[in-house]
Amino acid sequence: MKVEQIYTGCLSQGAYYIESNGEAAIIDPLRETKPYLERAERDNANIKYIFETHFHADFVSGHLTLSQQTGASIIYGPHANPTFDALLAKDNEVYQLGAVTITAIHTPGHTMESTTYLLKDENGKDYAIFSGDTLFLGDVGRPDLAQKANEITQEDLAGILFDSLRNKIMPLADDVIVYPAHGAGSACGKNMMKETVDTLGNQKIMNYALRADMTREEFIKEVTDGLAPPPLYFPMNVKMNREGYTAFDEVIAQGTTALDPEIFERIANETDAVVLDVRNQIEFIDGHIPRSIFIGLDGGFAPWVGALLADVEQIILLVVSPGREEEAITRLSRVGFDRTLGYLSGGIDSWKEAGKEVDTLESVNAETLKQQMENKVPIIDVRNDGEFSNGHIPNAVHAPLGFLNNYLNDFPKNEKFYVHCAGGYRSVIAASILKSRGIHNVVDVAGGFAAIKNAGIAVEA
Repeated sequence: MKVEQIYTGCLSQGAYYIESNGEAAIIDPLRETKPYLERAERDNANIKYIFETHFHADFVSGHLTLSQQTGASIIYGPHANPTFDALLAKDNEVYQLGAVTITAIHTPGHTMESTTYLLKDENGKDYAIFSGDTLFLGDVGRPDLAQKANEITQEDLAGILFDSLRNKIMPLADDVIVYPAHGAGSACGKNMMKETVDTLGNQKIMNYALRADMTREEFIKEVTDGLAPPPLYFPMNVKMNREGYTAFDEVIAQGTTALDPEIFERIANETDAVVLDVRNQIEFIDGHIPRSIFIGLDGGFAPWVGALLADVEQIILLVVSPGREEEAITRLSRVGFDRTLGYLSGGIDSWKEAGKEVDTLESVNAETLKQQMENKVPIIDVRNDGEFSNGHIPNAVHAPLGFLNNYLNDFPKNEKFYVHCAGGYRSVIAASILKSRGIHNVVDVAGGFAAIKNAGIAVEA
């Protein structure tokens, strides 16, 4: 028996490969299926099953494509209602995979179809659970995402999740391995550990939601307390996972169309396309297409695209470093953004050579900010709530990046203001959005809050 976690850091997402005696199963695959096909080929194994723990909200799964390529059955838990052919497992239904078995344990609460898969080894011993978004390391799945679809409150869902954990998960042995669908950084929970694998016994000690003496009411209060609004693209990803999507190869073929500057500009002018610049933030600062949005590939790219562009039907034109075109389109498709029409051939250099207009972003270091603070300049902090609460510049305006559009009227109109994040990535995203909306008196603070503290600027909690 082989069990491998295939972890994707950008999405904080874990897919899983299980193999026994030439038969393989994939749990919660990403959109691009090549890694799973290649992994099975190395073992000379046939992919027999594709197990989905639930209809994912934060990424588009590769279940349909992988099933078409391999003939493998797609399996969801009870109450799933996909529009395509799939097996809906009954609670405690067992699936044979070579010499091992996988049992579907219905664990509703995060969503009503949420299912945990229990792997038993060749001797019939409980070996591991693939817990999806039911149980994370250090946390549990948020109970607010499925309330509208099921006409139920998040408190009701939290109570259902409490029962699932107490009655289905916690009675399992302490040495059972926990393989969750997400780790720290995912918006599907709020307090996840940085580790991606643990034992159930350790989770019973470390995870606040698994306290043995916890009452149902305490659980509901703690799980629902402090939930940030979910990203706007989540319901669209659920819809795609339930109803289907464009074939991945077609998305790649369309997106990798090279466009010269004239055609690129014409398409941008004739459509409602967003010009998305995915280069490094330093390159964007030095020169970019006016009104383009920066979200760099080398940061939390896909989740920020989903949170800020929001509509998966948005047409996109890419400005991307040479050689990274397919990577960018792949990562966009993971969160359902399939309408990339092409990329700027030759990058920003070809744009400049064609005599097209170029914009820049003013950026200063923390020492310069410190000097300007003597003039009481406006400062905007775009980090999240927890970061801001742990320390911030006195009198800084807090405008979290994920909800920047809610604060547009708060930005000064006639004087320079300074924007910072933790390290310099999110502040450039914020500045690009502001400039695209005609707010050009924005100044980026390079290095973010880390540089601010190193410069000796006073902060308060």
